[in-house]
Amino acid sequence: MDFSARLEKLQQQANETVSTIRSASAEPRDQLKQRLDQARVDANLALMDVRQQAEQTSDQVQSKWAQLKADASIWMDDIKSKIDKRADQRDAKAAAKDADRAERDAVDAIDYAVFAFYSAQLAVLDALDARAFADERAKIADA
Repeated sequence: MDFSARLEKLQQQANETVSTIRSASAEPRDQLKQRLDQARVDANLALMDVRQQAEQTSDQVQSKWAQLKADASIWMDDIKSKIDKRADQRDAKAAAKDADRAERDAVDAIDYAVFAFYSAQLAVLDALDARAFADERAKIADA
């Protein structure tokens, strides 16, 4: 399995995200809303891709992915709901509290992504070790 290629794709996506966020931080709200809509589409497509991959894995892995997918769907629905409610806010203090909450959520999401990255690193190293161990056992068995 080519883990390096998948990690390079992840790195490219992270670089694109940094660039997008830098650009978005200077854009007017109507452009931000367009970016939000596109980000929602992209996240849903990524979730569908994960679902498809999970369906092709073992039952144990499927149950872990099922929980992850459920959590991701709930989280994305929650963010969409908060974005939709934002348009109804008239109070500046309530809007500021909403912005503070959204910023905390963003920091939490980034922290989770960092954790997920290190978890992926651990999983890849575990897979490499498991394959090396299996190859060693196969050589011993053949000898």
